[in-house]
Amino acid sequence: MTAARTTHSFDGAAASAAYRSALEVIGAVEPRVADAIGQELTDQRGSLKLIASENYASPAVLLTMGNWFSDKYAEGTAGHRFYAGCQNVDTVEALAAEHARELFGAPYAYVQPHSGIDANLVAFWAVLAQRVELPALQQAGARHVNDLTDADWATLRRALGDQRMLGMSLDAGGHLTHGFRPNISGKMFEQSSYGTDPATGLLDYAAVRARAREFRPLVLVAGYSAYPRRVDFAAMREIADEVGATLVVDMAHFAGLVAGKVLTGDFDPVPHAHIVTSTSHKSLRGPRGGFVLAQPEFADAVDRGCPMVLGGPLPHVMAAKAVAFAEARRPEFAGYAQAVADNAQGLAEGLTRRGARLVTGGTDNHLVLVDVTGFGLTGRQAESALLDAGIVTNRNAVPADANGAWYTSGIRLGTPALTSRGFGSGEFDRTAELIVDVLSATTPAATRDGGASQAKYVVAEGVAERTRAAAAELLAAHPLYPGLDLA
Repeated sequence: MTAARTTHSFDGAAASAAYRSALEVIGAVEPRVADAIGQELTDQRGSLKLIASENYASPAVLLTMGNWFSDKYAEGTAGHRFYAGCQNVDTVEALAAEHARELFGAPYAYVQPHSGIDANLVAFWAVLAQRVELPALQQAGARHVNDLTDADWATLRRALGDQRMLGMSLDAGGHLTHGFRPNISGKMFEQSSYGTDPATGLLDYAAVRARAREFRPLVLVAGYSAYPRRVDFAAMREIADEVGATLVVDMAHFAGLVAGKVLTGDFDPVPHAHIVTSTSHKSLRGPRGGFVLAQPEFADAVDRGCPMVLGGPLPHVMAAKAVAFAEARRPEFAGYAQAVADNAQGLAEGLTRRGARLVTGGTDNHLVLVDVTGFGLTGRQAESALLDAGIVTNRNAVPADANGAWYTSGIRLGTPALTSRGFGSGEFDRTAELIVDVLSATTPAATRDGGASQAKYVVAEGVAERTRAAAAELLAAHPLYPGLDLA
């Protein structure tokens, strides 16, 4: 895969001048902040970043966030604000929503959520508003909850609290916001989870259907943060329809693969879900933020995300979303998205060939989940040892994880960020070799009672240093933001 199809293109001289000026202005007020910003670029340039939820936004996206839009309050929606003087915010919000609709082929887009969690909360409350609150208002002959009698309000509150959510379990690859009990989503709903086949690690749609029939949820959540395979969203919609559930798909991780038409047909959630939520970063390469796509019957309820769930929207981030969505609509983004998926398969094959054990045996998307118990390690030990060697990953639970959610038994690897740097199959195969070398050379440290620590570890002498040198060689061939010079 050539760098021209994967990396950002920009005017290096113009970007360098912009950032030098910005850092000079910042440094005149608080030089330590300016130094930290510069150091962050240096650190990111010098590490193999394999965190599946991270990427590199373009200079255009990054620079869009540093402007006067940050000073604006803009509660409401475009053309219907609770503050005056928001005409320019209206412009950028409308542009961001337009680009999102066109990019994903969605009838409606809401670009105000500050994060993926906010996007999910907007979606969940929109379902409650549309399917529980609205019928209650109609039955009571009221137009607004403030018009309800105390008795009607008490009945509605009980009805809201009685609703159920069915989502993918955390150890199977789901997310905290899919009904995990310590999360707000698990407190909003009576919650249950579906998992994966114990033998294969794959989704068993018959089992999901059986659980849905038994549990009868109001909301069926699909999507994942650590499931390395495609999801059949047509099948999930059939299940939702059968039990009268609203299908909400969280595509935060794989939105870039949907935008780039790597995931199409039954594996594209937009035509099948009632509501789709996402982040605008990760595989989409935009700013940190969230957005919601919805079918028309949920549009009005989602539009009330502020003030129902959100505080004031962040106009500077909405402007950056508009720029990022515009970038993703360019033909070259499809090449980038395909490279992300191809590189993930290459990384998986390289790891498997060298003896690593992968959950589900491989990948169909942008991420790989490695069960590190085959190396005698916990996920925390593996994550830390790799970081010592210049490889940035994150520990992650695997199905039926005996080590729990803190220490875990796995590490999650993703290809979006290094693909943005221009890495191809050869570089990812070499990366797989370095990962296995480090894990093979790492052993748990002994505890005082002679047992094995779950956190502390020992890496064989010289391995971390050799790996950092090898990583630096790979990275030097694919510089981050080439042409951007802060000196």
